[in-house]
Amino acid sequence: MIRALKALLSDRKGRALLLMTALLAMMMAIGTGVVIAAAQEDAQQGTSASGVGLKAIGASIAVGLAGIGGGYAVGVAGSAAISAVAEKRELMGASLLFVVLGEGIAIYGLLVALIILFVI
Repeated sequence: MIRALKALLSDRKGRALLLMTALLAMMMAIGTGVVIAAAQEDAQQGTSASGVGLKAIGASIAVGLAGIGGGYAVGVAGSAAISAVAEKRELMGASLLFVVLGEGIAIYGLLVALIILFVI
């Protein structure tokens, strides 16, 4: 993994891709935090007209980003898993586990969205 990261960082396009991904994730995390904070503030003040809309926006951001992240993780892990299984058949179980872990990201996003909509 370290070798692959070094190879990605040595490439100019790879560095730009990593930088843009990190910036996008940071902006979305800040935006989600702002939306959740505004929804909590509205809920405490009793004004739920804008709170419902902000909750919907926060939930959609959580599900959308988790879906994008999960899809990317499954794509990368699935590609590596197919390559590993093609070389050694006995790596099937371990490689399947890594693909499933990537899918867990999308499930966590769905859980966060449900918490935003129904608990907060």
